[in-house]
Amino acid sequence: MSALEPRDADAEVAEAAEAAAQEPAGGSVLDRAHRALSIGVVSVVLLIAFEATAVGTAMPVAARELNGIPLYAFAFSAYFTTSLFAMVLSGQWSDRAGPLAPLTAGISAFAAGLLLSGTAGTMWLFILGRAVQGLGGGLVIVALYVVVSRAYSEQLRPAIMAAFAASWVIPSVVGPLASGTITEHLGWRWVFVGIPVLVVLPLALALPAIRRTASGPADPAAPLPPYDRRRIRLALGISVGAGLLQYAGQELRWLSLLPAVAGAALLVPAAVRKDGLLPRGTYRAARGLPSVVLLRGIAAGSFIAAESFVPLMLVTQRGLSPTLAGLSLAVGGATWALGSYLQSRPWTEPYRERLVVVGMLLVAAAIATAPSVLIASVPVWVVAVAWGFGCLGMGMVIASTSVLLLKLSAPEEAGANSAALQISDGLSNVLLLAAGGAAFAALGGGAVGHAATTATATGSHPAAFAAVFLPMAGVAAVGAWVATRLGGPERAKASKSR
Repeated sequence: MSALEPRDADAEVAEAAEAAAQEPAGGSVLDRAHRALSIGVVSVVLLIAFEATAVGTAMPVAARELNGIPLYAFAFSAYFTTSLFAMVLSGQWSDRAGPLAPLTAGISAFAAGLLLSGTAGTMWLFILGRAVQGLGGGLVIVALYVVVSRAYSEQLRPAIMAAFAASWVIPSVVGPLASGTITEHLGWRWVFVGIPVLVVLPLALALPAIRRTASGPADPAAPLPPYDRRRIRLALGISVGAGLLQYAGQELRWLSLLPAVAGAALLVPAAVRKDGLLPRGTYRAARGLPSVVLLRGIAAGSFIAAESFVPLMLVTQRGLSPTLAGLSLAVGGATWALGSYLQSRPWTEPYRERLVVVGMLLVAAAIATAPSVLIASVPVWVVAVAWGFGCLGMGMVIASTSVLLLKLSAPEEAGANSAALQISDGLSNVLLLAAGGAAFAALGGGAVGHAATTATATGSHPAAFAAVFLPMAGVAAVGAWVATRLGGPERAKASKSR
């Protein structure tokens, strides 16, 4: 697809803006000015959601057949590691030329990574495919935030964020069932190589609408900003450093100290420096935007690190089939959408901070409850119930942090700040998955790979799973405190004056 000439892009954007101005005040995400765009971008999220739920169900079988159970966490974190670099690149690319090109490139890389993983003959090649997926996912997610920032008014943003969350409902139910059935009857590879077919629909719906409404720079009259090579180098340092730390945590040998030291030397300076990739004050939970960014990382990292091990725990410790293990998380899609819907209601706006605190407490409680099924007398449906409440909390938290970030960002800063939000998300995922994976491996978690993934098999190292879930519940509890600091400095001063 060729790019529009600048003059043509400006004209089409102006026409779209004029059409939007003719709509009734307020409008909706499905009015004439937004309908095609909304359906298109939600279709992109639908693809990502289906991939996440389907791949998570097939992963225990894929890791076992590739003799890669000790590297199980790495198969998840490789995605987030490369997405860290792609997020920064996408933020600058989107601010400079609009979100159309990074979105197109991201969807293409996402599909290529799925094909690479689906045809892999070894676990490391499988992990490489997941890394390519991460490059695509990082480009896509930041570009979508820029689309929302440019094409939707502040009043409509909570609604489109709720629609993003709602698009997880069908994949959460259909994904595990379809993936489990395909895995059991055709093989796990078909789960990966079949998903790229779904790329056609998002491309057909989203890209023309984005081209009309959100292409080109935010201010066509302003000179194009140059790429910030320093930030790109920092992002590359964080990605490579995180990958080395993950590798060291999985290998657990004395020689692993070398990549661990090298990874820390690359990651820590890039992550904590004042002019780095995250807002100043992020690591001390400064009020306002820094706490919004920090909370996003805490919520996503603790939840994803725990959720990644749920299907493996149910398959190896309680003998569930891959289909049933995946379906145990299916209710979470509906409750996540419900949580996002609740935060989008106008009456919740004055209570957004309290809503997020409650959400993080629900997440912490769900993660702490999940390993109770390691006790044979506890029914496995406890996980489904707990995860339903946890996803309700995540729906409230994730959508609210997205809304707050855009509210606190100037239009020309939406790409960079969206990238910071996603970097916090991805970096926390990598580090907490690395920590959880190292604890899992250290306590003998790799031995569960000798258990067949059938209804008659059980694993022998339940402590390895507890070592993942309980610390993550503690991290989520810390997030409940950070959620009390989302209000800006002005709001804090007003509270003290009362």
